[in-house]
Amino acid sequence: MFELILIPALVSGFALFSTLLFNRYLAKHEPGNERMQELQRHIREGAWTFMFEEARVFIVVTLFIALILWFLFYWEIAVAFLLGAFLSMSAGFIGMHSATFANARVTNAAQKSEHKAFRIAIAGGAIMGLAVAALALSGLTLLVIIFKNAFDPSTLTIESKAIPIVSDILGRKINFIKAALIVSAYSMGASLVALFDRVGGGIYTKAADMAADLVGKAEKHLPEDDPRNPASIADNVGDNVGDVGGLGADLLESFVGSIISVIVIFLYLYVGRSNESIQELLKLLGIPLSISSQQYWTLLVLPFLIISGGIIATLLGIAYMMRSRSKNLQGILMNGTRLSALITMLFALIFTAFSPTNLSLFFCLLVGALAGLVIGYVAEFYTSYKHKPVQKLAEETSAGAAIGVTGGMAIGMLSTFIPGITIAVSILISYWLAGLFGIAYGALGMLSFVAMTVSVDTYGPIADNAGGIAQGAELPKKVRQRTDMLDAIGNTTAAIGKGFAIGSAAFSALALIVAYMWSAAGSAGEVVIPTIELLSSDIRIGGTVIAALFLGAMVPYVFSALLIQAVSDTAKRMVAEIKRQFRRFPDILKGKRKPDYNKCIAITSQSALRKMVLPAFLTIFMPLLVGFLLGKYALAGFLVGALLSCMQLAIFCANTGGALDNAKKYIEEGHYGGKGSEAHVASVIGDTVGDPLKDTVGPSLDILVKLMSVVAILFASLFPELPFFAQIL
Repeated sequence: MFELILIPALVSGFALFSTLLFNRYLAKHEPGNERMQELQRHIREGAWTFMFEEARVFIVVTLFIALILWFLFYWEIAVAFLLGAFLSMSAGFIGMHSATFANARVTNAAQKSEHKAFRIAIAGGAIMGLAVAALALSGLTLLVIIFKNAFDPSTLTIESKAIPIVSDILGRKINFIKAALIVSAYSMGASLVALFDRVGGGIYTKAADMAADLVGKAEKHLPEDDPRNPASIADNVGDNVGDVGGLGADLLESFVGSIISVIVIFLYLYVGRSNESIQELLKLLGIPLSISSQQYWTLLVLPFLIISGGIIATLLGIAYMMRSRSKNLQGILMNGTRLSALITMLFALIFTAFSPTNLSLFFCLLVGALAGLVIGYVAEFYTSYKHKPVQKLAEETSAGAAIGVTGGMAIGMLSTFIPGITIAVSILISYWLAGLFGIAYGALGMLSFVAMTVSVDTYGPIADNAGGIAQGAELPKKVRQRTDMLDAIGNTTAAIGKGFAIGSAAFSALALIVAYMWSAAGSAGEVVIPTIELLSSDIRIGGTVIAALFLGAMVPYVFSALLIQAVSDTAKRMVAEIKRQFRRFPDILKGKRKPDYNKCIAITSQSALRKMVLPAFLTIFMPLLVGFLLGKYALAGFLVGALLSCMQLAIFCANTGGALDNAKKYIEEGHYGGKGSEAHVASVIGDTVGDPLKDTVGPSLDILVKLMSVVAILFASLFPELPFFAQIL
């Protein structure tokens, strides 16, 4: 029933209200002495300045794309795109506010109590987590309510539209389901902002981190976040723009992508329900072949209800973490996450049991959630210094930086084995249970409690910033030890969160590719279970699909190279600036003169904003280029090639960087000579190699494959069936 849409509307509204309550909780705590407040102000101003400059770029690009969508389709499509972009941008700003508002308060609380500091950091993370889930859900809910007529089952059909100039060039009309384009445009808006946030923020944070480590730690042997290091503030700013703003937009985009893949596939299943292959799938799902209006609305709103359950589960999990008095803070984080996951699955079971389908979709949700956990725990095993791989890597690093880097790369490559098998098996089980629909629900299962995932992930940068403020304000060592402990206990849950993000990208991208293959259908009769012909009897198609597979597999590497080069170039400029300041003003190292923090912030901001444009351009225009030149079948091959390449490369980059980072931390704990030793210097170099891999390239690859898939869906009906050279001949 359509009235069910009111449930997610109310839940998302309550979640947003809860963020205000958490913000009031933060405001009750003092941010510390004058020096702590000064450092917080520097970090906050630097982060806001970068976000506003980034927003200026967003506004120009999004308005231009919105005008194109309005011209090609309808104004509703443009509005949906702008709404997705606006809410994604808003999530980044809300997270930036909460993180930079909470950091000094965590530092101040850590002077008295670990538990108090822990609760403040959790509250700061909860604001971001709840905002991400609530904004994404409320935006989709709003679209369904406002554009109810487009989703009305009595009129839902594949439309044909003649577009001036475009239809003349193509020699035909373009075809689409309006409701599918509305939610796809919403997803594209969120994805585009997420790409800018992740790429721009990733370049910023890792360039600052690399420069601060290479000169400060490796050359001058300064402690982490030492105020004498000119890059120290830029490094702390980077934690927010990359790991908070970028993370929030990233997971909002993943979240939206998983929901709209379910919606788009359902819309095409409904339109093509009279076709034999679709009827077989409906029977597998237990859905009546003659779907009533009430059953249609229930199935359409089902993913919204499941997500609503995830938000309620997150609120309960956060309440548990805030109230628990256990001395095991790591256990509190893990139990809170597990509690949210369990309650979410219980809600999912209830909602699917009362929907006009069998429990196969619930089991797909469960398979997706379990797959995410497996991938996350594998990432934690290969990247935590509590386990043998990183301990062995630390030993290798003590023999030299080059040996450590190659060892880290080997760990990253090896770590793709179990996740690869897990994703493959999960896809097989989901497909066996519920066909193409099951794959989409698998992605939904991984991100159904995304509010908790983001909350815990945001907790990490807040605790990290708190440590930087403690060091910069020259507080007693015990304060820094406490903030470091708070930061360290979030590493396990953060690794699990990355597993969910990577795994869900594989599922939702595959579902989006299926949706793309339906998006060019000219009539309901053409909506059949899609196939990609690799060795087609039509030589004009088969060869182009195989060629496009290779092109798709190549793009992630070019994309990654652009990001790594951007980080490297920016870090080089920062290293030169840090050395210039040390050389020109020797009193900086003596602590008698303050460094020029703003100069380093300006370098990273300007370079990150400039260098994020080309990767974004590549992401948007490559699928359009392949689609127009090689045809719609080849583009399907291109997307599959990109998906396979992206997933393995994302896991490799994330775990290589994580292993190298934690090998450094293991040595800093006192092993193999500890801080200041040759092993430590080698590990710092290894960490700087891994930095752009784990925090710039890895997270951006997830967005790359989904954004290319959504672009393909939106413009599918414009692509020719045959490659351009076949048409000429």
